[in-house]
Amino acid sequence: MQRWERDGVCDRRAGSRAIPANRLSEAERTAVLAVLNTPPYRDKSPKQVVPALADQGTYLASESTMYRILRAEKQLAHRQPSRSPQRYEPLTRVASAANQLWSWDITWMRTPVRGMFFYLYLIVDLYSRKIVAWSLHEEECAQLAAALANEACYLEGVTPGEVVLHSDNGSPMRGATMLATLRALGVVASFSRPSVSDDNPFSESLSRTLKYRPEYPQRAFENLPVARAWVERCVCWYNTEHGHSALKFLNPEQRHNAQDVAILAHRHEPLAARARATPAMLVRPDTKLGPSSSDATHLPC
Repeated sequence: MQRWERDGVCDRRAGSRAIPANRLSEAERTAVLAVLNTPPYRDKSPKQVVPALADQGTYLASESTMYRILRAEKQLAHRQPSRSPQRYEPLTRVASAANQLWSWDITWMRTPVRGMFFYLYLIVDLYSRKIVAWSLHEEECAQLAAALANEACYLEGVTPGEVVLHSDNGSPMRGATMLATLRALGVVASFSRPSVSDDNPFSESLSRTLKYRPEYPQRAFENLPVARAWVERCVCWYNTEHGHSALKFLNPEQRHNAQDVAILAHRHEPLAARARATPAMLVRPDTKLGPSSSDATHLPC
C-alpha cells in the first residue's frame, strides 16, 4: 500500500477485468428474468425453478446465477406472509469479579454396569474458573441440581440478585424445582440459545479437563464412594494447584480470592530486573508475567 501511494498507482487488488467466457448475454439475462416473473415461477425460489425447468427439458442458468440476476434487479425480497428472518445479537454477560457469573452442567462418569452412569454436577465461577460446588449422584434430576445451587450460594455467601447462573437447555436445568429454587435464592437463570451447542463452553471444557486427568480410571469407577473420593481429590487439585492458562497460569483459588494482582506483580519483578540489566534482550513484555489480570470474562447467552 505504501509503495502504491508513493508511485501514484491505483489499487491492484481489484482482480482481473476480463469478462468471463461463460457470462450470460443481456438477451439471456432478460430471458431468465422473464421466466422467473411468469405466473408459474414468480412465487418460487431459484432452488425450485431450476429442477422444475429441468423436468421440462429446459436449462437456462444455475441457481446462483438466478439469485444474482434477481438481486441486481432488486427482486430478491421476502414476499411471503410470514415474518421475514430477523437477526439478533446474542446477549453477552460479563463477569469482572468473582461470584457474578456462574456456569453449571452435568457430565456422565462410567460405572461397572454397561448403560448406567454416575452423574457429576459442577458449578464453576467463570471469572476465577473455581469450582464453587459439586455433587455426584446415581440419577439426574432437577431436585439434586436445586440442592447443589442452594449449597453453592451458602458456601460463597452470595446475596439475592448478585449472581447469574448459566446452563444449557437440559431437563434438569429447566425443571420446576430448579427454577423455583433459583427464584427463592435470588439467582438469575440464564440459558443457552436454542440449537446452539457451544453456548456453555466453560463447563464443557472443565468436564474435559477432569476426565482427561492421568488418574481418571480407564474403565469405570467401582462404586459411588470411590467415584466421590476421586472427584474430591480432583476438585481440590483443580482449585488450588492447577495453573490455568486463561488466568496467566494462576490457580482458580488465587484468582477467586483476589490474590492475582499481587502474585503477578511479584512474578513480574525478575523480568523487570532482567530488562534493566540487559534492555536489548527483552523487546516485548511477556503477557504471562504481566502485572495485572483485570480482564473480564464474556459469555454469550
